[in-house]
Amino acid sequence: MAENLVIVESPTKANTIQKFLGKDYEVKSSRGHIRDLAEKKLSVDIADGFRPEYEIPDDKKRLVSELRKAASAAKTVWLASDEDREGEAISWHLTEVLGLEKARTRRIVFHEITKNAILEAVEHPRDIDYNLVNAQQARRTLDRLVGFELSPILWRKVQKGLSAGRVQSVTLRLVVDSEREIAAFKPEAYYRVEAQLNIGGEKARGLLDTRFPSPEEARRFLEDSIGAVLSVGGMEEKNVSRCPAPPFTTSTLQQEAAAKLHFSLSTTMRLAQNLYERGLITYMRTDSTNLSSLALGTAKAFIIENFGPEYSRTRQFKTHSRGAQEAHEAIRPTYIQNTSIEGSEQEKRLYNLIWKRTVASQMADASLEERTVNVVSDKRPEKFIVRAQKVLFDGFLKLYRDTPEEGETEVEAARLPDVAPGEPVSAEAITAEGKFTQPPQRYSDRTLIKKMEELGIGRPSTYAPTVTTLTAGRGYLVKGDKEGTRAEVKVMRLENGVVSESVKTEMIGAEKGKLLPQEIGIIVTDYLCANFPDIMDYDFTANVEKDFDLIAEGERVWNEVIAQFYAPFHQKVEQAVSDRQYSRIERELGVDPSDGQKIVAKFGQWGPFVQKGEGDKRICASLGNGQLIENITLEEALKLFRLPRTVGEYEGEPVIAMRGRYGPFIKCGEKSVSLPRGKSPESISLDECIRLLSAAAARSAASEVIKEWGEMKILAGRYGPYLKYGQSNYKLPKGTDPAALTEADCLKIIGDSTPTSRKFRRFSKK
Repeated sequence: MAENLVIVESPTKANTIQKFLGKDYEVKSSRGHIRDLAEKKLSVDIADGFRPEYEIPDDKKRLVSELRKAASAAKTVWLASDEDREGEAISWHLTEVLGLEKARTRRIVFHEITKNAILEAVEHPRDIDYNLVNAQQARRTLDRLVGFELSPILWRKVQKGLSAGRVQSVTLRLVVDSEREIAAFKPEAYYRVEAQLNIGGEKARGLLDTRFPSPEEARRFLEDSIGAVLSVGGMEEKNVSRCPAPPFTTSTLQQEAAAKLHFSLSTTMRLAQNLYERGLITYMRTDSTNLSSLALGTAKAFIIENFGPEYSRTRQFKTHSRGAQEAHEAIRPTYIQNTSIEGSEQEKRLYNLIWKRTVASQMADASLEERTVNVVSDKRPEKFIVRAQKVLFDGFLKLYRDTPEEGETEVEAARLPDVAPGEPVSAEAITAEGKFTQPPQRYSDRTLIKKMEELGIGRPSTYAPTVTTLTAGRGYLVKGDKEGTRAEVKVMRLENGVVSESVKTEMIGAEKGKLLPQEIGIIVTDYLCANFPDIMDYDFTANVEKDFDLIAEGERVWNEVIAQFYAPFHQKVEQAVSDRQYSRIERELGVDPSDGQKIVAKFGQWGPFVQKGEGDKRICASLGNGQLIENITLEEALKLFRLPRTVGEYEGEPVIAMRGRYGPFIKCGEKSVSLPRGKSPESISLDECIRLLSAAAARSAASEVIKEWGEMKILAGRYGPYLKYGQSNYKLPKGTDPAALTEADCLKIIGDSTPTSRKFRRFSKK
């Protein structure tokens, strides 16, 4: 046995560090926490100052025994878990469980796994920081109290199997509040006028500085513009500088990986963890945008050598996120010289993103010239605005461009010559097109974690697990597309002195890949907001995080913070348990004009539905995807009663079209097939149904169920085993034995990966 035992959190990290330390050190992994609160009981002794009651899980007992044996044989034990509160707690648990003596125990920390960083840490060990341990214990204890006391109330008042949490519930509220804001939005029509212009021999696009509220006013403008003389009213020119974005924090890495690489939050964190443990990037959970002096120096040398001295500008960024903590570096490559790495395609893409962002942050500003030309008419007071942008010095843009915020567009890179007021301008055509004001955008993974960071809800380590819990874990949210509504608008065009008209369809509120609240998520949010307003208050949640920060700094006592929170919280829990208020969601929509029977939207054991009539003669129909009790209309509800619809007969069985929990589908005997996008169960023909059933039969001939848990199945497909959940398919990790997977394993795969789809396959081929 080696004289020195080093204990880290993961096997990959252990293998990397072992190479640096040599034969005098044995590096072993604790595989994360070796003990935790028991899963099926509170495990917090409230009467004894909220003392946590830890236990070693069954699957860790053998590992603990091995670590005890190795620790007893070693002269010195080095605790090298991560440099954050969770890592500090892991080191403390190891000390307690393994019975480590202080005299022969060393705590070492590092934010990158390189030989220099490891050897430097060994040279400067420290004691366990009990303030950090207590901050972690406070978070774990408070979250257990909230979840353990709130969840049973939801089971009793709403539905069994639900859960609540200090961070997850207020995050859910963000999405629900946003959905209600969108539902209350009333689109307003307007007409946008654009001209195809020729300015000084260059073609340009000019946008009128006025929107017209009606087609009549837009047409009047076009008619007035027949034979109008256009000229330059003035030109403004200014030079502007654009600064590079800071190096990545956890939040900004998740946001940019979602926007540029289409990675889910959990996928990004899994890949970043792999890169960190292999020694390729610094620690991936951080609020800091700071870079070490060594990183600044190596980045400067690289930029000067590869781009030239004019492209180098050393800068240090300040962190502006609310409640930023943990004095780590930003996420950066450990070696700037490594422009590429070995690994999976996803790892390579994420590393490349981190590398470019880091190097670009130390490059010179980009210098641009912006020109704005006003084009005036001799017949109307409105002006056409033409904007153009010219790059004078590309600076950091040579390497990296930030993703625009959702809804933003970049200035058109048009060419505009030098012109003077009064110079003539010609118009090839002027178009007035009907538009509608758009509702606020729904949250995506990217924008939700940005909002969480702005409000101080959660911390870097909790963003991805929170969103995963709300979607794959609880079904309070789904990630999907919103089709929006269609409206016909006029398009009027002035060309060659003649105004022509046509009609086009404008889409209002259509969005893709957004987080959509489900009915159960809305019900849970409403109940918690009504009965536990403090827990659901954004500022309250952020202030709790501040208390954890004060505990970590040694300025507050952890169980006093818990006690201050728990007393009023538990009082409200007892009140909620004793009252007779239940979440009976019901909304009267009107009457069926054909028979005068009342139509009501409700929420039941199997989800939201509409009901016509009462008693034994009532008729019920499930709501479709995207339909909610609070905004479904009578007309939409009446359409639901047309289903299930018998379309015809195939192979001696009736073919029935209907809507289910996961969307419209057809059923023929024991076979069920989802309808493709654009096909309605109310209008699909028998021939179309037969084609869908035949195609499904051909696919199922090559597939069989290996394991299943309700809607979640492991199937043996044409190209190998895969996981199916609802309407989504997921790849199994390489080397996985499908027969050995448990339901929990499958939920983890769903949470850590992105469903396979045509959309992503097309993206990868570009």
